[in-house]
Amino acid sequence: MSSEQKDTTALFSCTASRYLAEKIAEIYEKPLGQAVCLKYADGEFQPSYEQNIRGCDVFIIQSTFAPCDNIMELLMMVDAAKRASAQRIIAVIPYFGFARQDRKDKPRVPITAKLMADLLQAAGVNRVITMDLHADQIQGFFNIPVDHLLSSSIFIPYLRGLYSDVSNVLFASPDAGGAKRASQYAKILGTGFVMCHKQRSRPNEIASMQLIGDVTDKDIILVDDIIDTGGTLCNAAQLIKQQGAKTVRAMITHPVLSGQAVEKIESSVLEELIVTDTIPLRKESKKIKVLSVSPIFAEAIRRVENSESIANLYEKAVQQVGVHTKF
Repeated sequence: MSSEQKDTTALFSCTASRYLAEKIAEIYEKPLGQAVCLKYADGEFQPSYEQNIRGCDVFIIQSTFAPCDNIMELLMMVDAAKRASAQRIIAVIPYFGFARQDRKDKPRVPITAKLMADLLQAAGVNRVITMDLHADQIQGFFNIPVDHLLSSSIFIPYLRGLYSDVSNVLFASPDAGGAKRASQYAKILGTGFVMCHKQRSRPNEIASMQLIGDVTDKDIILVDDIIDTGGTLCNAAQLIKQQGAKTVRAMITHPVLSGQAVEKIESSVLEELIVTDTIPLRKESKKIKVLSVSPIFAEAIRRVENSESIANLYEKAVQQVGVHTKF
């Protein structure tokens, strides 16, 4: 028997997330595996591995934002890995699409987040690594391990450089659904938080919004997991500013930024929109700051491969804060 040990870890990327996968692979210090995706004239496509993956732990990196071809390509890559006798198949999904459809909020609608979980498991995924799910309970839609990474590991160090003193900072949620997220940030940093309450007349259209809490002369940081059209965020920022806030910033994990969202951000009262690169920006803006999630995903992949805990990925971010009022 040869004394050489086979390298059983293989990183691959689907088409839409190659920009991020390359950064993850560079930090992990391992090149992306060889794979191609053939395109046919009718729009059909066929991904394939161009190297042996038998007995390997295959990590497939792909965010499942629109179009639906992205989720389909991921499923096809998983199926191909299973048929190529991969030992384990780990889907690395920085942005888990359809997560907002996590329950029946009216009669005769699907729970599409559960459907996505079922499809991934049926295709052959053994584990999922993702970040900032729209609702924590989506982890329960899977019957396989889910490593749920938190963007606070990226945002907190950035805040540390932005504010030398957080005594004047308040965190804010643009809606009731994000109150838990804002309160978690406030708890970590020892600050307070406020909340906006909105009522929708229909999807992506706000009928009314009220602010709960005092923001006078405060530096406000709005936090949320997804920014889509930007309407809720910009309206919340405007309301907070009108109520006497000194500055208003926003930290959003997944920059979907549909339609004229970037233009709305540029014309809003927001000082800055801080996002991650789980989704590529459709359009750059001087007001939008992008922080890369590649370091935390590279470290999560390393820990999964070495059977180590990923819990202290979050603990490290908290420890960097030190005392509550100072970074």
